[in-house]
Amino acid sequence: MKFLHTSDWHLGRSFHRVNLLGAQAAFLDHLLDTVREHEVDAVLVAGDVYDRAVPPLPAVELFDRALHRLAALGVPTVMISGNHDSARRLGVGAGLIDRAGIHLRTDPAGCADPVVLADVHGEVALYGLPYLEPALVKDQFDAEKVSHEAVLGAAMDRIRADLAARAPGTRSVVLAHAFVTGGQASDSERDISVGGVEAVPASVFDGVDYAALGHLHGSQTLSERVRYSGSPLAYSFSEADHRKSMWLVELGAQGEIAAAERIDTPVPRPLARLRGPLEDLLADPAHARHEDSWIEATLTDPVRPDDPMARLAARFPHTLSLAFEPEGREEESAASYAQRLKGRSDQEIAEDFVAHVRGGGHPDEAERAVLQGAFDEVRADDSRQETHR
Repeated sequence: MKFLHTSDWHLGRSFHRVNLLGAQAAFLDHLLDTVREHEVDAVLVAGDVYDRAVPPLPAVELFDRALHRLAALGVPTVMISGNHDSARRLGVGAGLIDRAGIHLRTDPAGCADPVVLADVHGEVALYGLPYLEPALVKDQFDAEKVSHEAVLGAAMDRIRADLAARAPGTRSVVLAHAFVTGGQASDSERDISVGGVEAVPASVFDGVDYAALGHLHGSQTLSERVRYSGSPLAYSFSEADHRKSMWLVELGAQGEIAAAERIDTPVPRPLARLRGPLEDLLADPAHARHEDSWIEATLTDPVRPDDPMARLAARFPHTLSLAFEPEGREEESAASYAQRLKGRSDQEIAEDFVAHVRGGGHPDEAERAVLQGAFDEVRADDSRQETHR
């Protein structure tokens, strides 16, 4: 049986204020084409369908069109809610939609109620395990404590119990949304830690043939049977080196992974992270390949250059992020703020502030004169007010 494993669509999300709805629509077109081309038996969507609990209307419309198109293909689809989704909203109408072959699993109580498919080798039970917020489901699962490992382990115990009661040889797949130990995070995933502990061991999925994971945005293989598909699009510059894809997984007759292939997803625009002095970035011929990329630039000039964004945009018109990290600047003292100001004049403090704001370089003589004049005027005004009291 052949599955297409994807996750973390984050419909409605933008990239540094760039609207990605068109790119997300292109991805869904590609997903449908892949299902047809590879004769996929089921589509698995492991959570974070939307980017937030109350998604914008265009994202909802895009999702609605995707559901209709998936249903029209006649290929079963199993979806779970992630930590970005509102499980209640995503699950509205799940009973009716189920009849169209779109199986929304958003209620933790139904985690051990699988979608059962069959091929020439027998049945395959697909369990949808939505994101479990430990504090909300601990009592429901009789978990020992409020932690991701405890609640996910308790939910998996229910799944294993249901599987054990089925016909011998029944194969099994679990969809889950969690941070599993060994996975590599990026900057665009929302933290799901509880008490400082967020990771769960991969062993929690022991006993099932394949765990289709969501949450981490990089495609990863934790073991032959435990994989992250990653997000289909990049949602932060920390994903600049990611190869965005879906997993096409074939489950063999005995539950073995007969094949696992990465299917690349469309890239709306490549990402590049550039670092160095502004003039070097503007002149270096090695950066020519990035001129059509979305750019995150970090300038290391000792003094903040004039009009840096406009100058960068002249060569890199899709510059989205600009940061300053002057090289050679002395590290600020770890002493307290009061200690660092002790014994310093107002003029010295103001000059240091100017240097900090513009990324280095203390004020020149003309600028120091302006600051001094401002302080003199403030002191004179204070004196006049005191005289009239």
